[in-house]
Amino acid sequence: MKKINILFAASECTPFIKTGGLADVAGALPSYVNTANYEIRVVIPKYSALPKKYTDKMEYMCNFYVPLGWRNQYCGLFKLKIGKVTYYFLDNEYYFKRDNLYGEFDDGERFAFFSKAVCEAILHMDFEPDILHCNDWHTALAPVFLREFYRDAEKTRDIKTIFTIHNIKFQGMFSSFLLGDILGLWGTPAAWQLLSDSHTVNYMLGALCYSDRITTVSPGYAEEICSWYYGEGLEYILNKRKSILSGILNGIDTKVYDPEKDKALAVNYGASSLEKKKENKLALQRETGLEVSEEVPMFALISRLTEQKGLDLVTYILPHISERNMQLVVLGVGDQKYEEAFAYYAGRYPGKICFLKKFDEAQSHRIYAASDAFLMPSRFEPCGLSQMMAMRYASLPIVRETGGLKDSVAPYNKYTGEGTGFSFANFNAHELLGAVDEALTLWFNDKEAWTHLMHNAAEADFSWKSSAKEYRELYKHLIQG
Repeated sequence: MKKINILFAASECTPFIKTGGLADVAGALPSYVNTANYEIRVVIPKYSALPKKYTDKMEYMCNFYVPLGWRNQYCGLFKLKIGKVTYYFLDNEYYFKRDNLYGEFDDGERFAFFSKAVCEAILHMDFEPDILHCNDWHTALAPVFLREFYRDAEKTRDIKTIFTIHNIKFQGMFSSFLLGDILGLWGTPAAWQLLSDSHTVNYMLGALCYSDRITTVSPGYAEEICSWYYGEGLEYILNKRKSILSGILNGIDTKVYDPEKDKALAVNYGASSLEKKKENKLALQRETGLEVSEEVPMFALISRLTEQKGLDLVTYILPHISERNMQLVVLGVGDQKYEEAFAYYAGRYPGKICFLKKFDEAQSHRIYAASDAFLMPSRFEPCGLSQMMAMRYASLPIVRETGGLKDSVAPYNKYTGEGTGFSFANFNAHELLGAVDEALTLWFNDKEAWTHLMHNAAEADFSWKSSAKEYRELYKHLIQG
């Protein structure tokens, strides 16, 4: 089998820079996919915020100019290898020497440049990709540019394209003025496909129309986004191209999230020593001022405090939680109304509810290890990683049956004892409370069944190995036709 080369384009990537789950995927997937027959290399912007310990080691390769509408913009190409993965960095200080990765006034121009620069950089790399794998709206124009401007170049004419949707809610929508002035596509016959309406150019829509394959981050989400409720206005094109749409569930780094070796924990434990887990609960109770008792079940919520995460449901049931024999620990920052609700109830019930208004990676690990159950009642969830992390630490997730949550959490079956957590179907606070009560009933009345579920959760495989295998199959089928 001929070796398949893949260039993975993303706007962020661990360990260099991160704002969300996309960085985790870009940072983890390549090393698992790379074998004798496959090689993924990653390309991201060379942001000024990249740590100096990495920029000092980068190898300067060359520079070139990127045509962007009527402009010709400088781009430097840098290279760095870490482990078995090679990374490329595209440099332009005008676009990437900013305080923020996103949310700038000219994001439409900045990421149009990055998408075009990715295509141009292929002509100058020491790497000949067979596949260009793009991710979310920040790189969505690369398949468009590749088809419209680079199909005659020998090095790019046969490249296949994959576009992965990590969250369809964010599509990269800007004034249609950019179509000509920035993208240089005015007058191109197929360019009308990028317009959501006569006033709006939609970058993600362009990728959905031009890419050879479309993927998203769970099978459940791939189905959901073809519906009106979840499709965010793009369900029509996704249904039209459904034959090339698929979902592959993300994984987690099982070396980072390993309760047997995690240095952040008070006491290490594993699937064969779950009795030690309670020591972490006692330690966190002492740390946070909660009532110290191993007999009280601890529920946890670790999240960005936003509407997507189902926090309207959680805040609605806080009065009921305060009446039950349970504890709740919340870690996160976000919308003011949620922060205020959690702060109020934590102040009113200091022995039962704790709100930590911050995000602390080490503390999140301690909370996973300490908690007995984990709340994740998302309104929508393309994949979700927190529920996988919770199960890795034998904390049983309580999830809404949507997207990746439905794909990754098997609900408890009281007749067979099967399951890895608890679930509810509709976006309804009473259904969430019902799932909480189901968990509490099992905790207090059948410790043997609860322990069995903990074992099931702790032994579930959410490593990148299975996901990487699916990606290798996808790449192979795309090349072989």
